[in-house]
Amino acid sequence: MARKPSMEVKRHLTFEKLKKQMNKLELDVRVLNRLHFINDLYHGISVPKASEKAGIDKVTGYTWLKRWNKKGYDGLKPDYGIGRPSKISKEEKKKLKELILKKDIKTTKEVRELIWDEFQVEYSYKHVIFILRELGFKYGKPYVKEFRRPENAEKQLKKI
Repeated sequence: MARKPSMEVKRHLTFEKLKKQMNKLELDVRVLNRLHFINDLYHGISVPKASEKAGIDKVTGYTWLKRWNKKGYDGLKPDYGIGRPSKISKEEKKKLKELILKKDIKTTKEVRELIWDEFQVEYSYKHVIFILRELGFKYGKPYVKEFRRPENAEKQLKKI
């Protein structure tokens, strides 16, 4: 049987704000570790020894050193790649959104076919969903109505 906690946790932040703060500080911890590595180099420790002390490969140590020498402090910040460029431009995505609204398209399959017809670009269904979210559309399964359901079903339910 679990014990009742002896002290309650005050929730000063919402879960979302707490997670954002944690992610922000996680970035700072990475930079701090890299600064400790550079500090070791300032004190005359070799790259392989400083890398071992930091718990990284010596190749990573040389990479950090090159980035430090090239950009200084900003070079130690994690560099997240932006990924592959989109096959259709932002202007084409705006046009796609207008076409979806104009033609009253409802399914991912129809959007995928529209992208092919208009831009000659083929995407997987999964990627079409990402594009639709990016354009501000919500993805959901259609609600199927029971054909035997009476018109006043809610009223009948309240009586019960």
